[in-house]
Amino acid sequence: MNQALADLIFPNITKTIADYEMQYPERNLKEGAIVTRFAPSPTGFVHMGSLLAAFVAKKYAEQTDGVFFLRIEDTDQKRSVENGIDGIIQDLKAFDITINEGRISETEELGAYGPYLQSEREAIYKAFAKYLILNGLAYPCFLTEEEIEETRKRQEICKERIGIYGPYAKYRNLPADEAYQKIQNEEAYIIRLKSPGDFNRKVVLNDVIRGKIEFPENDLDLVIIKQDGLPTYHFAHFVDDYLMRTTHIIRGDEWISSAPIHLQLFQVFGVKPPKYAHLAPIMKLDNGSRRKLSKRKDPEAAVSYYHEQGIPTEAVLLYLMTIANSNFEEWMNSNPSADYHDFKLEFKKMSVSGALFDLEKLENISRNYISLLSAEEVYDRALTHALEFNSEFAKLLKKYKDKTIQFFNIEREQKKPRKDFVSFGTLKDQTWYLYDELFSGHEYHLGKINDKDKIKEMMTLYLNDYYDESDDESTWFDKMKQFGESYGYCSNMKDYKMNPENYPGSIVDISTLVRVIATTLDQTPNLYQIIQLLGKDGMKKRLEIFLNQ
Repeated sequence: MNQALADLIFPNITKTIADYEMQYPERNLKEGAIVTRFAPSPTGFVHMGSLLAAFVAKKYAEQTDGVFFLRIEDTDQKRSVENGIDGIIQDLKAFDITINEGRISETEELGAYGPYLQSEREAIYKAFAKYLILNGLAYPCFLTEEEIEETRKRQEICKERIGIYGPYAKYRNLPADEAYQKIQNEEAYIIRLKSPGDFNRKVVLNDVIRGKIEFPENDLDLVIIKQDGLPTYHFAHFVDDYLMRTTHIIRGDEWISSAPIHLQLFQVFGVKPPKYAHLAPIMKLDNGSRRKLSKRKDPEAAVSYYHEQGIPTEAVLLYLMTIANSNFEEWMNSNPSADYHDFKLEFKKMSVSGALFDLEKLENISRNYISLLSAEEVYDRALTHALEFNSEFAKLLKKYKDKTIQFFNIEREQKKPRKDFVSFGTLKDQTWYLYDELFSGHEYHLGKINDKDKIKEMMTLYLNDYYDESDDESTWFDKMKQFGESYGYCSNMKDYKMNPENYPGSIVDISTLVRVIATTLDQTPNLYQIIQLLGKDGMKKRLEIFLNQ
């Protein structure tokens, strides 16, 4: 009768598990190669926790000459969003996380173990479910939503575990002929696993990050096929990872509680489960307490945030490496010019408690990374970012390309290059004084010399009698000292510190005056190179703007 019931439920399913095992054979890879995946639902943006999981999975596959594939888990159609698949693909591409197999667009994929979209694998899931019905390991359940709700309320009142198990699994032992008749009568049903578990027994998960974890066995008769014919997450997870020959499932620790269910599914089908690696969550301090980084509360949880801010993707990946392995920072400090791809991840070096998200640390990594780029590279990437997020700034970058590259090159090739650029998105805030179009209207950070008439007199004299665009930096600075001395300002800092009362100020105050008139700021990169970019006419124009403001 089980055969008749299985054929009634799945009339068009003719392929068997053996057929699919032949279609998707064991992969021919070298020993130790890891086959793993990133398996998101198309429900919105990729967040930092997901990016970490994808990055670690990709890195492990890469360093073992294995396979990393992208599977889209869209069995919950209500949660899928328009263009959700493409959004995931683009987020991964933005962070240089490339796949060996899987979905490459909303409609395309590559690889021999697909389809890699769960909604296109319905016949495969049904073949596995049919096997369970044939062997009495699953059953059609006719519980209504109202009955399930009543059961839940009763369990809550009695302080029992919530779910369909034991005495609450009303249709678990319904004879096959009676189930057959109910389906013939068009009664609504779902397919449940007939769990072989005993809650009083233990099941062990040997997590490659966390070690041995014990759980009560699963005894819930979980839903494996819903009324719409699609599988539940748990069932699809088993079928897909088995047939795609996944060796390691690398995922967030929110899935640890599901491990007994997943291990049981592999057990029921008599196949070896893959290894599990549950990553600790990324945490955040909130009013003195730690919580998970939240995609609802924290804008920095979305990977699109870093693209919008212009933080280099390489910096984000380097930061993820510091989260992924505790010894990466030490390695990076010892190998400052090395490529992070040369570093080998180790599961045993991964945190089990969760790293605290540190935006300041990420920004410092970003500063260091940008400081090592050439001026031309900084310009190109700044322009690319501005074209997408700040069209007006992009116009200025194009108009003043040579001038901007020269500015980016200031102090760049020194032994300790400048590290004031946090991201490509902040460059406008750090370069605006180069461009006449952005210069007016800013507050001047004047120092000791702050009388307007005195400034007019001194700067006019400096520009007419002391500043020469053809001077090298040493000659220019000697003339700055001479200019200051003509007003009594000390040109030797040692003398000034010994007897400050003998002078109105020092060469520092003279430099500050010129710097502020040129830029409005009292701190900038190399002053000589900045005023060389502006030129004498540009400096005279800046003085005029100051006097008229």
